[in-house]
Amino acid sequence: MTDFITCDDYDGSNTPQRTNLDLESALKKGTSELPTYGPFIYISNGKSGMQFSMELSIVSFRAARPTTTETVGTWDAGFNNNLTLSNDALMDKFTSAQIYRVVVFEQKPFLFKDSSHKKGFNGYCIDMMDKIAEELGFEYEVFLASDNMVGHMDDRGKWNGMVKDIMDKKADIGLGSISVMAERENVIDFTVPYYDLVGYMILVKSSDIKPSLFKFLTVLEDEVWLCVLAAYFITSFLLWIFDKYSPYSYQNNKEKYIDDEEKRIFNLKESLWFCMTSLTPQGGGEAPKNLSGRLVAATWWLFGFIIIASYTANLAAFLTVSRLETPIESLDDLSKQFKVKYAPVNGSFTMIYFQRMAGIEAKFYEIWKDMSLNDSLSEVERSKLAVWDYPVSDRFTKIWQSMQDVGLPTTLEEAVRKVSVSKSATDGFAFVGDSTDIKYAELLSCDLKAVGEEFSKKPYALAVQQGSPLKERLNTAILELTNIRFLEELRQKWWDDNPEKMNCPKPEDPSEGISMHNIGGVFIVILVGIGMACVILSIEYWFYKHERESKVLRVRGTSSTSNNPRGTGDRDIIKNINLKESMNLPSVMSNRMYPGGFH
Repeated sequence: MTDFITCDDYDGSNTPQRTNLDLESALKKGTSELPTYGPFIYISNGKSGMQFSMELSIVSFRAARPTTTETVGTWDAGFNNNLTLSNDALMDKFTSAQIYRVVVFEQKPFLFKDSSHKKGFNGYCIDMMDKIAEELGFEYEVFLASDNMVGHMDDRGKWNGMVKDIMDKKADIGLGSISVMAERENVIDFTVPYYDLVGYMILVKSSDIKPSLFKFLTVLEDEVWLCVLAAYFITSFLLWIFDKYSPYSYQNNKEKYIDDEEKRIFNLKESLWFCMTSLTPQGGGEAPKNLSGRLVAATWWLFGFIIIASYTANLAAFLTVSRLETPIESLDDLSKQFKVKYAPVNGSFTMIYFQRMAGIEAKFYEIWKDMSLNDSLSEVERSKLAVWDYPVSDRFTKIWQSMQDVGLPTTLEEAVRKVSVSKSATDGFAFVGDSTDIKYAELLSCDLKAVGEEFSKKPYALAVQQGSPLKERLNTAILELTNIRFLEELRQKWWDDNPEKMNCPKPEDPSEGISMHNIGGVFIVILVGIGMACVILSIEYWFYKHERESKVLRVRGTSSTSNNPRGTGDRDIIKNINLKESMNLPSVMSNRMYPGGFH
């Protein structure tokens, strides 16, 4: 516009020179040529501006992309400045939404992927964040952290993972099981804790023996049971052979033992019965008369006594072995033995904890060594440092070296799997890690057990950018959720009532004695014996009835050839048979069951 505004040159004096500037004419002349978005209009008295019309629309965004657009009116910008709305009710309800970016990392049950959830993730932290967003009136979008990890600082002071995303302002909030640590507080801010102090624990193979109804049969190995059974049949067979062929047995020399009250012929059935009852407190009854048979019986008695005594002692120990405490109860127990290998997950903060503790011990040793070799010390000061033992423990140095020798698992799943395939709590692999990971793994399997007290405890909190105004708002919301016990309800939901939780049998309490789960098989044996006895009784009844009918038919066939009158002879014969059998039944049965007579 300088081409139509003129001014006289300055003459160098202190008196201002007056010039005739017609600014109004110049503006009117140049309005049509100005590069504006609309026509620039000048009226008078300093009033000027552009004249244009605009369309007013409501646009909804999701994931930084427009999803819906709805026109609600027009705006004639200019001197009239008219705003025309086509839907007043829609504008009354319209508010701008606050949407925050939330960076997360997976760790069950705090947070894990779930396509059925509207956020694409689910867990303790998602339920908590939904409630916080409802209380504070904002929305949030979730994305996974770099490398799916919280992040740690390398030797050059560079961060990775979730911490780096928050530092680079890619996220407003960090959500997950984030431990509050001093080195993290140097680069990001934390809210008040939403979860109790969490430390590190040890995961081992469970030493609890599962209950079994027939546990009394597992006291001896299968080979031992087979050998006992074989010894039973062989001894019974030998008793039968010796009694059959010995000239001094009762069945071969009845005159010698005619005055004895107890007379027993050891056939095969009697021999089996004698050996079986000899193993019981009832006793086997009358022993063989011959010396060779008695020697076999005495040997069997000695064998039975040893077997029963050994079985009784082992049964008592076997039923109480599941009540013994796990031999590994602390980190010190792990460090003092060499049979169980142990290690944390590679790259985890548990690993960094042991690595740094070992480094601190090494630095203390260097300091102590420099103190001991300091030439500036007096003789008295030097004598105070002249000790035989190193005053600072090197426990973590040995633990870290042992972990490196074993080899660190690369993932949590690999570590849990190595514990699961271990033979026992005293032979295999133990996982040292975050207590929340270990307790959740214990929740999903009855074969795993968390032992020891937690150490190096730290709270869990939400992370925000340094100086973020969100911190105070989130603090208020977390404290409110704590007061209404909402966080306790979430813990109940995701731990105690977790649908993936295994229903494991409760370990036996030594004060409650032996449970039915371990001794109930004995009652099953009794029921099976009674059932078999009922079946045999039915067979005996049927056999006796069938034998009696067969004898009657044979007698009838014989009598049919005699000269007796028809009809009367059969009745007399049946009557005589019934009378004879009723008189001789005990002697007949005794001869069948016990040829040597009733005892």
